[in-house]
Amino acid sequence: MRPIRVFIAGIDGYLGWPLALHLINRGHTVAGADNFFRRKWVQEMGSCSVTPILGMEERCKAVEECFADKLLFWEGDLRSYEFVEKKFREFEPEAIVHLGECPSAPYSMIDVHHATFVQMNNITTTLNILFAMQNLMPEAHLVKLGTMGEYGTPNIDIPEGFFEVEFRGRTDYMPFPRQANSWYHWSKVHDSNNVMFACRNWGLRATDVMQGIVFGTRIEEMRDYQRMMTRFDIDQSFGTVVNRFCAQAVIGHPLTLYGLGSQRRGFIPLRDSMQCLTLSVENPPHEGEYRVFNQFQEIYSLSELALLVQDMSKELGLEAEIVHTQNPRKERETHYYKADHQNLLDLGYKPTENIRSEISQVLVDLMGYRKRILELKAVLLPDIHWEGQNRRVALLDSAPAEASKLN
Repeated sequence: MRPIRVFIAGIDGYLGWPLALHLINRGHTVAGADNFFRRKWVQEMGSCSVTPILGMEERCKAVEECFADKLLFWEGDLRSYEFVEKKFREFEPEAIVHLGECPSAPYSMIDVHHATFVQMNNITTTLNILFAMQNLMPEAHLVKLGTMGEYGTPNIDIPEGFFEVEFRGRTDYMPFPRQANSWYHWSKVHDSNNVMFACRNWGLRATDVMQGIVFGTRIEEMRDYQRMMTRFDIDQSFGTVVNRFCAQAVIGHPLTLYGLGSQRRGFIPLRDSMQCLTLSVENPPHEGEYRVFNQFQEIYSLSELALLVQDMSKELGLEAEIVHTQNPRKERETHYYKADHQNLLDLGYKPTENIRSEISQVLVDLMGYRKRILELKAVLLPDIHWEGQNRRVALLDSAPAEASKLN
């Protein structure tokens, strides 16, 4: 693979930062932009990253010291088309990885203000990137992060984006119906439709990555350098379920299953997510092609994962009780769930063989931050309900002046 110029939108986030390290380590030239909304949103939830993270100026210095290479960074708002166009002109990316969206279903379900903010933020940033590509670099490749949550939980197998339909004696190859379950997930559905249309209308090329639930604290490029760590959230809006279970286990808090715990989802370790996103970047589609990759390692029920965390906790001398709590979400808890994920395997994805060791690594890393987790204990339980009547949270439309220094 020849080195290419990759622009990461949302480079300061849980996925954006390790992806930058991984791509730089593979010889690519990487630049990115962020306005630090993720830091602000987590702060709004009364939380912060369990792993202390640096501001972007310090992060870029650490990259230069560790990799003898530069990471270009611009602070700015992707909702501004002028900003996106200016940075694309300066950097001339050959690939754009779009991670610069609000990634939280609970956050979008707080109230009308959060619902409209998430939809406008996510859809606007994607449209700005698409128009900038069309105007400046129509040959570039967009890798847009979607979510398996776009599909919902249909009572049939889930293909990778498209399937053949027979109706009244005629057949066609069509997008698989989306049945999203939150305002956030519907924003991602709208994104997918807009990207698909841009490819058909303008001849752009794009990969829509339907990602499962990610968990993990590190990738190889972080080594043991504290300055290289990515963020790790445990609050109800931005802490994914496995990460939340591990944090609970470390402080002796019960592992809280929502409802029956029989909900089934696709899961993927952080290091595997980086592998898959990199494969997507390095193997672009044809001109005018919109393709969909379902990105996950394995499908588990939430109960199965809670038992795995409990077992690995015992091996480390931790006691982890499992309890069931009222489900704040409106979702089917018992359902069929089977999804294809062959496309990335065909490109060379090698799934992590031992998910138990991945969970163990998370637990070991978090044990070093036990005091910090105890201070954040209050954010581990949910109070955002899908059917409304939620607490009032002040939504700020812009990041605070010192947001780049916040965890």
